[in-house]
Amino acid sequence: MTNDLLKLVREKKPLVHHITNNVTVNDCANITLNTGGLPVMAYSLDEVHEMVRVAGALVLNIGTLNREQIKAMIKAGKAANEAGVPVIFDPVGVGATTLRTESALEILKEVRVDIIKGNKAEINILAGHGGQIKGVESVGEYNNMEAAAGSLAKKYQCIAVASGPRDLVTDGKRIIWVANGHELMGRVVGTGCMAASVLGCFAAVHEDKLKSSTAALVTFGIAGEIAAVKEGVKGPGSYKIALFDSMHNLDYEEIEKRMKIEMVV
Repeated sequence: MTNDLLKLVREKKPLVHHITNNVTVNDCANITLNTGGLPVMAYSLDEVHEMVRVAGALVLNIGTLNREQIKAMIKAGKAANEAGVPVIFDPVGVGATTLRTESALEILKEVRVDIIKGNKAEINILAGHGGQIKGVESVGEYNNMEAAAGSLAKKYQCIAVASGPRDLVTDGKRIIWVANGHELMGRVVGTGCMAASVLGCFAAVHEDKLKSSTAALVTFGIAGEIAAVKEGVKGPGSYKIALFDSMHNLDYEEIEKRMKIEMVV
């Protein structure tokens, strides 16, 4: 399935509309392009409703939010819903400030999202289970992620993705753990934002968002593993460049050999 979906992404080259984090916008564009999609970063209230209607997916990320951006996200999200375009929501730093929490909840109220992707604290906080955020980083231990992510998925009738050393994907019934990835991914600012972009690429080409999300995380994780052992990688800076190269050059046999998926019945 993962191989087939990556082939589809590369064949169809879906347009992925981002309203995203200013810190990582270039990285999100690059990972989208190197996965096989086409990135567009359209933020203006005057055009988001038009742009999203020709897109394959919409990625919303509140990492560097402001009031105008939230309005644009909601306008784009509603247009995406009308056009049947899948929406991926990355609630970066929710729980850290009142603005972030209220904005995330407003988006979830006004827009039907297909995938919510967050770190462990963000998923727990949105699920109503509580959590600790330091800036935009998850703090503390979370030992019941299946319950938290499952309740969030049921609440919004979507796929919940909790990122970490192992990524959790659930629709509230089916639960999948993805163990692909490398610790250096956690040393580069923006890999979480990039993961949302990859989720958008895969969501654009397959109706079952549990399967598309799993395939996206496996693919991104394997690219991360390969990048870590590339010649010349000496730390996070050189690693990020290698990550783009590895995603671009990823072959289907390598995915088949390396994928690490655990399904919980």
